[in-house]
Amino acid sequence: MGRVSEPPHSTIVGWREWVRLPGAGVPWIKAKIDTGARSSSLHAFDVEELDRDGVPWVRFSVHPWQHTDGDAVVVERPIHDRRLVRSSSGHAEDRIVVLLDLVLVRRRLSAEVTLTNRDAMGFRMLVGREALERGYVVDARRSWVGGRPRLATRRKNAGR
Repeated sequence: MGRVSEPPHSTIVGWREWVRLPGAGVPWIKAKIDTGARSSSLHAFDVEELDRDGVPWVRFSVHPWQHTDGDAVVVERPIHDRRLVRSSSGHAEDRIVVLLDLVLVRRRLSAEVTLTNRDAMGFRMLVGREALERGYVVDARRSWVGGRPRLATRRKNAGR
């Protein structure tokens, strides 16, 4: 069987990457790249729905660092959609969807992101197929293809 190569315009991404959320004020968050998930998701808490001149908005907080609640960031976005999302365990949850700009392996893209409690999960963010379809190819053997933040930031993520 011959080797299949990606198109020349594709960006290689590892199974886990550091992602930036520039419009949300989150300089770094560790994300799992998951081709088994349709949509991307973000750990959100203190979720509050708002009405701005008849337009539904949401205010939520993000803990960007795993295993700690330090440096929480408050984000406000218009509600883009609502979606019933079924987890890999079969549990269905109605989630709010917002549009967020992501920087993944030095490329900026806008992605639909569902808000949920990922506190018990290994990663505070999951990047799904809908975002990856914009020219990314996952190399499951690799990690941190887009680079990593400084050691102090990585230690903060580890709760140290």
